[in-house]
Amino acid sequence: MSGGHFHSVLVTGANRGIGLELVKQFLGQPEPPQWVFATCRDAHGVSFQELRLLASRHSSLVILQLESTDEESIRAAAKEAEVQLAGSGLNLLINNAAIMPPSTLESVTQEDMLSVYHINTVGPMLVTKAFLPLLKAAAERRKGTGLSCSRAAVINVSTIGSSIGNPPSMAIFPVVSYRCSKTALNMLTRCQALEYKDNGILCAAIHPGWVKTDLGTDKAELAVEESVCGIIEVLCSLSEEQNGRVVDWLGRPVPW
Repeated sequence: MSGGHFHSVLVTGANRGIGLELVKQFLGQPEPPQWVFATCRDAHGVSFQELRLLASRHSSLVILQLESTDEESIRAAAKEAEVQLAGSGLNLLINNAAIMPPSTLESVTQEDMLSVYHINTVGPMLVTKAFLPLLKAAAERRKGTGLSCSRAAVINVSTIGSSIGNPPSMAIFPVVSYRCSKTALNMLTRCQALEYKDNGILCAAIHPGWVKTDLGTDKAELAVEESVCGIIEVLCSLSEEQNGRVVDWLGRPVPW
């Protein structure tokens, strides 16, 4: 892995797929973060068990119940993280939680579009707002070091399917509501980058590839371990040059 060390990391949607693998690989680093916060909606579901097992082995892992569309739940999670961090702030927030229900131009409904937008776009907006004071605190502690994920950063997990500049065909990726919500997430990322740059917070979006997860299905070509390994490498190298941009798991720009 290239340079970069994260004192504290929070990952939403951490009970499965890319989120769970991010938690595993952060904990497995030679110099793991002092704090890894893993959030999930259901702290009692079957998929939660692996996360709980990890927590029993790593005292630095804190599991937070967080529903990304419920502001009260988000505020409670932020308060709990603040207590654990004891003034040190949060260095890295990864907005990973998302849904991808089937939807074509023929089948999509108003309810489909709004519910997916609520989770995939509004959710990251609300989570980032709630954790912003902790991100600002972390950035202030490393004032003068430039923009980086080891200082303070918001990373929104996006997709190549959101690209306007180079979109995959509808035959390959026929999920209209998901694609639209992630395109909106890209613009949210750009707005966050413009707004939070002066606070020392880097904001970028990342396309993890077509990954073998519940969302990506077993038809995908990229193993989740490979995707996440690449993502963490990229996080270590992000700087002001990538602020407000979309990159993929290998660091290549995505023409969103």
